Amino acid sequence: MEAVAKKAIWCALATVTANHEARVRMVHPTWEGDILWIATGPQTAKAREIQNNGAVDIQFQVAPDDFVHLLVRGKASVLQDQDTKSRIWDVMDYDLAQFWPNGPTSDDFCVIRVEPLRVELSYMFGTMNQRVWKA
Repeated sequence: MEAVAKKAIWCALATVTANHEARVRMVHPTWEGDILWIATGPQTAKAREIQNNGAVDIQFQVAPDDFVHLLVRGKASVLQDQDTKSRIWDVMDYDLAQFWPNGPTSDDFCVIRVEPLRVELSYMFGTMNQRVWKA
């Protein structure tokens, strides 16, 4: 699962608005054990939506060579405490300073923690070799 996730540079994150409408945004999450982390700003729409409704879906897609799909359904939360921000700053697998030059102490930086409830790994758009893990 982690090897597939590392092949996908961008992923689609689906959130739910206050009006119960789905929204999808591109993100680059990083796995830390069984938890997914996403760096963002506390005033972004995705952070506000997750604060109101933590239900999320994340789709990793590795194509065209493999047509491998990794789908994660989970419960997300927005964390802004300094200890978590500083720790996750070093966990993320890309340079966060390109977005937050003031570092992990910036008020414009927060992290989204996603606890997976269901993970599906499959090939060819879910039609082949589908494997599902549930919490």
